[in-house]
Amino acid sequence: MVAARPTPALLAMLLYFTLSASSSFQPALVLDMATILLENYCFPENLVGMQEAIQQAINSGEILQISDRKTLATVLTSGVQGALNDPRLTVSYEPNFVPVTPPVLPSLPMEQLVRLVRNSVKLDILENNVGYLRIDRIIGEETAAKLGSLLRDNIWNKVSRTSSLIFDLRYSTAGELSGVPFIISYFSDPAPLIHIDTVYDRPSNSTKELWTMSSIMGERYGKKKDLIILTSKRTMGAAEAVAYTLKHLNRAIIVGERSAGGSVKIQKIRINDSGFYITVPVARSVSPITGQSWEVSGVSPSVNIIAKEAVGNAKSLLAVRSAIPKAVQSISGIIRKFYAFTDRVPALLHHLESTDFFLVISEEDLAVKLNQELQAVSEDPRLIIKHIEDQGAIDDADAFKIPDDPTLLGTLVDTVFNVDILKGNTGYLRFDRFVESSVVIKASEHMAKKVWEPLKDTDNLVVDLRYNTGGPSASLDLILTYLHDASPKHHFFTIYDRIQNTTTAYDSVLGITGPTYGSKRGVYVLTSYYTASIGEEFAYMMQSLHRGTVIGEITSGTLMHSKTFQLEGTNIVITVPFLNFIDNNGECWLGGGVVPDAIVLAEEALGHVHEIIDFHRGLRSLIEGTGELLEKHYAINEVATKVSKVLLSKWAEGSYRSVVDFESLASQLTVDLQETSGDHRLHIFYCDVEPESLHEVPKIPMAEEVGYIIDALFKIDVLPGNIGYLRFDMMVDVEVVKAIGTQLIKLVWNKIVNTDTLIIDMRYNTGGYSTAIPLLCTYFFDAEPLRHLYTVFDRTTSTMKEIMTLPQVRGQRYGSSKDIYILTSHMTGSAAEAFTRTMKDLNRATVIGEPTIGGSLSSGTYQIGDSILYASIPNQVVFSAVTGKVWSVSGVEPHVAAQANDALAVAQKIAVARLLKKEPGK
Repeated sequence: MVAARPTPALLAMLLYFTLSASSSFQPALVLDMATILLENYCFPENLVGMQEAIQQAINSGEILQISDRKTLATVLTSGVQGALNDPRLTVSYEPNFVPVTPPVLPSLPMEQLVRLVRNSVKLDILENNVGYLRIDRIIGEETAAKLGSLLRDNIWNKVSRTSSLIFDLRYSTAGELSGVPFIISYFSDPAPLIHIDTVYDRPSNSTKELWTMSSIMGERYGKKKDLIILTSKRTMGAAEAVAYTLKHLNRAIIVGERSAGGSVKIQKIRINDSGFYITVPVARSVSPITGQSWEVSGVSPSVNIIAKEAVGNAKSLLAVRSAIPKAVQSISGIIRKFYAFTDRVPALLHHLESTDFFLVISEEDLAVKLNQELQAVSEDPRLIIKHIEDQGAIDDADAFKIPDDPTLLGTLVDTVFNVDILKGNTGYLRFDRFVESSVVIKASEHMAKKVWEPLKDTDNLVVDLRYNTGGPSASLDLILTYLHDASPKHHFFTIYDRIQNTTTAYDSVLGITGPTYGSKRGVYVLTSYYTASIGEEFAYMMQSLHRGTVIGEITSGTLMHSKTFQLEGTNIVITVPFLNFIDNNGECWLGGGVVPDAIVLAEEALGHVHEIIDFHRGLRSLIEGTGELLEKHYAINEVATKVSKVLLSKWAEGSYRSVVDFESLASQLTVDLQETSGDHRLHIFYCDVEPESLHEVPKIPMAEEVGYIIDALFKIDVLPGNIGYLRFDMMVDVEVVKAIGTQLIKLVWNKIVNTDTLIIDMRYNTGGYSTAIPLLCTYFFDAEPLRHLYTVFDRTTSTMKEIMTLPQVRGQRYGSSKDIYILTSHMTGSAAEAFTRTMKDLNRATVIGEPTIGGSLSSGTYQIGDSILYASIPNQVVFSAVTGKVWSVSGVEPHVAAQANDALAVAQKIAVARLLKKEPGK
């Protein structure tokens, strides 16, 4: 496409200021050239003001003349191309040029037309019924009508019977745009009709739309069979329109080189009698499909390759594409037969059937496309399609050989299982492969003696899976049984086998030989990137059962339970999970690697075990301490008692085995507190130094600090319509307010108290002290009677207190008759939220904005034992003065919902409307 219109002054400079100082040629040539451009150039909008700019330059003497005509033509070409950013515009000096008008094809005798068509069209049928059609000239509508039966019988009907087509336009350098609709229609369906091009002709100042045709001579090729168009650097004009349109209709794959970037129509026009000519594109094409054009830039190929190799490449591409239906059919059959998620199979098959493979141009593309589509629908990372170079990658691992001889079985156990006792009476068990359950059963006495007996009296157990790459899954339930109490019976996991169509529940195994390690002592599982397959499932189950703490690296994410198939005749393989592993919570584990509770380098994992064991020894007291603080300080006693019991119950069940430090403990306790109580204000955090909030006392400012504090905290304005605006982003203590009261009245309050309505902006106020709320509210009510604002029950002092407006305040009251608007956001919390809720409860203000955060009127911060953990506990319950009910912890819902950024504008609009209604006569 041609760039946007330059300024007339720039055009004039580019045309004339570059000219040589020695000249004698008259500037009339330039004016004549400008006239031709204005009347013929297909982008007239780029020429607005050009003629006036040229004339002005001539009159001012800016044009310097050049005596040599050919030099002048070169300079003018450079100027006009640069100014209009169009390389098709050229100026030449050719005094002896004789225009030659080519014959109009429809006017030629029939014999000559037939000979021309036969010389410009070649048709062949290649192997596998692949059609090859070469057209070197796009035949126009009138010529096609004249040769109708010849073209139909000898070209189009023969092409229609091929299975796919190579359409060769590499040598097509001429033709008529009127022939394009037929070709596009031939490769399209009859309906709906498609708008394929819009052509603007400048000399006639007319626009013509090109559409596909509802009926054509002969049979259509249609949309379903593959079509490949070959292009070269020579492909030009109407052939480019064909290639561009079919490419962007997703109907053809373009193979070869970028086309020439020709034009719809070019004219060489003489500039009066000067011997100079200007070549001008007089028409332009704009595709309604893309909003752009093939002119100048050409058609870019889908497969970029030198033109002479395009046919061979197209044949290979068609071979790939011809294999797509069979590949899809094979994949569908494999999924239908083997995929473990049977409920997802119909959706997968339907999606495969309806997938568009138009952009697939290689076997690699096909594998990527199929994998993307299956992943998107199944959401199962185990279902994989990929292209492989090394077919040996499909080989399955050899089955593990089980010896029958008892001595050899014992030797196998000794080889697989490594047992040791570490410092602190910590047991150590390493095994680098899971063995068949029959091995464990046959060698049960030997295992009991060599493995479980030495470990039975240890305080904790380390299970080292850092070098465990998997093995048979049948022994997983047996090993898990040894790590649980003998009773009650435990459900571990369930496996669904798609091939056998069986569902098997795996529970603790009854009657095992030797002692169990039980459920009470800590188990610490070490993992690495090499931990794979069943080793990962064991680590996952230890987390899911809350039986162990996993320490080390994220595991490999390599699961078994899948079969891999190679699609016949391709290097494409599909891996299909035929087993589903369902944990004790009913969740299907899809693999992807087990994330340890403590992520450390594998070689450092064993060293971290002892640190975590020491931390776990103090867990119970920390959890009990949290419950005791709740029962002592939380505002609602029955909720505190319930939560305290739940925390201890979770600890007993092993839910805190995933906790490995103070940070993770604080996070888990916070989640459990909030979920159990329904109160998001409960929060546990850790801090290396004692938080200031434990002993925080409001600081009374010095006299010289008052002005700074007022400027920092308060922003006021009087908006149009005498609307007051007050913003403050912190609720300070009432003693501070009293200390700065005189200056506050003078610098802030007196400037807005006489407004007709007031907007109070609390959008950025996250809270502070609640002690100033009664004083603030008092200004918006009359002196009598005193108003009950809310009632507070303080759990710390076990007192109930009614909060009232004050009988006296400094300065003038705003009163109870003028409208108040309070702006809120998701940040508005704590005391700011309490003020907003009070004003809303008493119908004294309209709240506009977003729901508030749901903070607490008062929270205490308490240290948990002598640790670095602290609990933030709401210790007050607030009762509404209107309903008598406890205030919700979910936040204040606004009367008028609005985005925080829009709240002020909304409030102003409402305030102005209400003020107008109050005016007399309104």
